[in-house]
Amino acid sequence: MIDIQTRDDVAVVRIEHGKANALDVELMRDLSGALRQLRDRGTGAAVLTGTGSIFGAGVDLFRVISGGDAYASEFVPGLASFLAELFEHPLPLVAAVNGHAIAGGCIVACACDYRIMAEGKGTIGVPELLVGVPFPTAAIEIMRCAVPPQELQALVYTGHTCGAAEAVRRGLVNEAVAPEQLMERARQVAQQFAAIPTAVFAATKRALRSDAAARLRQDRTLDDVVRHWSSADTRARIQQYLDRTVRKPR
Repeated sequence: MIDIQTRDDVAVVRIEHGKANALDVELMRDLSGALRQLRDRGTGAAVLTGTGSIFGAGVDLFRVISGGDAYASEFVPGLASFLAELFEHPLPLVAAVNGHAIAGGCIVACACDYRIMAEGKGTIGVPELLVGVPFPTAAIEIMRCAVPPQELQALVYTGHTCGAAEAVRRGLVNEAVAPEQLMERARQVAQQFAAIPTAVFAATKRALRSDAAARLRQDRTLDDVVRHWSSADTRARIQQYLDRTVRKPR
């Protein structure tokens, strides 16, 4: 599910979870555990990437439908906790967006400190409102921190997904490079971050994200978000979205 390769104080953390790297309770648990291990062993920086043509296709919506209330009640708080942990992780994180980064996949990338996207057919964006589900506060705060203010509402409200060049223009990613250059460029940036004293980078990251982190800790909306995700109406909207966009489950 998670493959880690370390070279020159930089770890490449590759998500290998089914065809779409869709977020579920197991993937979030394993990815959180992998990043904690890297932090504890003193790794200088990490590159987070996906497999094939997909960085991350968002939440496993088929699992949300099949799991019903019980799964949603476990998954949504777990998602909020996972995103908050990723956002506040002290390790320098570089997202090497190898392909599609949709919904939760986009938010995972935006939680990283620097984002590089491969040119090509891949798209990135947050179509949650098109699916008919609300964002947890952690996801909104991550997007608020990553995306320029003049772009944030349009991207969130329309659910528009961008190719690499547009994503650079709109601030979703920092760079777009040829696919064959993606991992080497991501390692270069990660090595640059790893050369900064660990405590200095972590303190600066905390300062840059302190306002958003404070709002996360004061969040009182999670129960309401869980209720939305758990409702039969929401599951029906998710099914309608899948019927429009996906021919069959992964």
